[in-house]
Amino acid sequence: MKAQPPHHSSPTASRSEPSPSPVERFRRADDPEWHWLEDRDDAQVQAFLEAANEESQLWMRPLESLVERLYHGHLARRELAVHGLRTALDRFTYWSETAADADYPVWWRHPNGSAEETSVFLDLEARAAAEHYLELGDMALSPDERWLAWTEDTSGDERFALYLKSLPDGEPRRLLDEIGPELTWAEDNTTLLFTRYDATQRPDSIWRLPLDDGQAGEPVLVLSEDDPEFWLGLGKTRSRQWLVLESASKDTSECYLLPAMTPEQPPRCFRPREKGVEYGLEHRPGHFYVLHNHGAPHFCLDVVDEDDLNGPWEPLIAHRDDTTLEDVEAFDWGLAITERDHHEAQVRIRIVELDDRHGTSRDERLPLPESPCSVMLGDVPHFDSRRLRLREESFVMPVRWLEHDLDSGERQVLKSQPIHGNLQPEHLCCERLWARAHDGERIPVSVVMRADLAGHPLPTLLYGYGAYGEVLDPWFSVARLELLARGVAFAVAHVRGGGDRGEPWYLAGKLEHKENSFRDFLAARNALVEQGFSDGERIAAYGASAGGLLVGASLNLAPEAFCAAVLDVPFVDVLRTMENPDLPLTTAEYTEWGNPDEPDTRKRIRAYSPLDNLAPQPYPTLFLQGSWHDSRVPYWEPAKLYARLTEMGTARGPILLRTDMAAGHGGASGRFKAWYDNARQDAFILWALGLADKEP
Repeated sequence: MKAQPPHHSSPTASRSEPSPSPVERFRRADDPEWHWLEDRDDAQVQAFLEAANEESQLWMRPLESLVERLYHGHLARRELAVHGLRTALDRFTYWSETAADADYPVWWRHPNGSAEETSVFLDLEARAAAEHYLELGDMALSPDERWLAWTEDTSGDERFALYLKSLPDGEPRRLLDEIGPELTWAEDNTTLLFTRYDATQRPDSIWRLPLDDGQAGEPVLVLSEDDPEFWLGLGKTRSRQWLVLESASKDTSECYLLPAMTPEQPPRCFRPREKGVEYGLEHRPGHFYVLHNHGAPHFCLDVVDEDDLNGPWEPLIAHRDDTTLEDVEAFDWGLAITERDHHEAQVRIRIVELDDRHGTSRDERLPLPESPCSVMLGDVPHFDSRRLRLREESFVMPVRWLEHDLDSGERQVLKSQPIHGNLQPEHLCCERLWARAHDGERIPVSVVMRADLAGHPLPTLLYGYGAYGEVLDPWFSVARLELLARGVAFAVAHVRGGGDRGEPWYLAGKLEHKENSFRDFLAARNALVEQGFSDGERIAAYGASAGGLLVGASLNLAPEAFCAAVLDVPFVDVLRTMENPDLPLTTAEYTEWGNPDEPDTRKRIRAYSPLDNLAPQPYPTLFLQGSWHDSRVPYWEPAKLYARLTEMGTARGPILLRTDMAAGHGGASGRFKAWYDNARQDAFILWALGLADKEP
């Protein structure tokens, strides 16, 4: 299963005496594990990463023309000038526009009923002009729409600064530094709530900032959380009557309430935390709706009297064995509920209209355009709205936004993502197959390809995540068309540990069940071959973040199963990271991976942690990517993997490392640089699949 080399010579073929690799030059005999890379203040660390970048760039040089073709092919297929949907609030209508040559959007508004009186109120493209990196954390309008607050990160380390301006054209003022991204206005128009971090970058406190005509007073502490496994978050009900402050770990939550008009009151705990019980709140005047898993592992929905929070919880939607309740949105007419079918791994939106006594006058599921697909509720700010915005897409259907009229049932397409070029969505096909796991479980696998190539074993890119209960619902990708056009099939393994088949699917792939994720990924790979979708000699794997753990552990189990792999900001030093409570995320993730202070847990993590299970095996060629400012998966994790695999010398192809020295966990912030990075990655994949010279 060796990767086919490109038709051009390898980058080092013309070098008579290759210079020593960065691994040879920077090796320290007293540190075979390369832990010295964790000291970012050591000048040799940056020197090593820059040397590895130069090595990677040199190796990629023969593929530069392919990178350019992929990049410009992507641009030619995409509508570069993007106009966002317009959303009307109480006084103004808001939308964003991104110019064809811009990286960032510009935000506009006009008075309701006066569409000709447009004005810019936030120009991110201009704000990014002097920055190497810019990420908008949150943007919050005051209820009277006179003030705009927002948070910015200009380094990639997810530490944000708070800005405030009067609308539409007031001068931005920088009010605070080193805070979390989230913002919420109270309904008094003079109070802004935000979060702050502790030393491990955990949002451990919520503060309110009094504002008098834009002048900020001293922040006042509202709520703090001492338990290192819990993070704080904040929000406001659509009814605009309550601020909801949440303290949550991976498996336990606790909510506090503040009256939105009088946020200076002390927060009131809705229900004290109980280990293993998660709950969330929605509000309609007179009642709170509690989505929870107390005695209901797939979640159920109860209702509580607003004037008697200690009173009984009345069942509204019972627990079901075959369905997980994922989300609830409250309106004055009732509830929009997101639920997931366990058997088909398909999400649906359910509309439940309620009378004053909580009798159901309507209970129906909105239609789907196809299955499998993604569907979610869009931005519907008004509590009394009977026109819902929906966002739909699939692997073969570009994103579209619809308006669904609850009274007439009519559905109007508001906007669809246009696709240019000779490969159109109707030229693609998608199939759902089921792999049989090592323990007999059925694993859903999605595969998309050109319809004219269906029925033939194709070179394949297999994508996996499978952590935190996150769902890999179908998504359309313009960049992916460049691979599909060249005859590559794109497959997704919906492994346990993700949320694709509901809450049980997540629980079956975490803690002591984590190995199921890796076995499922390999089962998906084998099913693609056995069922005739994929060429077993040409399958590449892709995983990012915790997906890097998934792919890295799978490679240790079966290194010959793939001809290549891309690991992007990969979480591969699991045991050492989880043993360091001073790192961001560590303590908050004990309920995800376990606390290695417990001997049995440490043994279990040690058994699958990719860096702890490297062996002199025939690993495939690897393209590893890291980011210098990444606070979630430090740059040293892919760097260590690169160094140790290179030293081992048993891989079947090159081991490449590229570290973005100006980005964070999500990579480049500007869209053009992000697209170019994606083209570089895809060029490597095409080379590994033997398709470097294949044109659409």
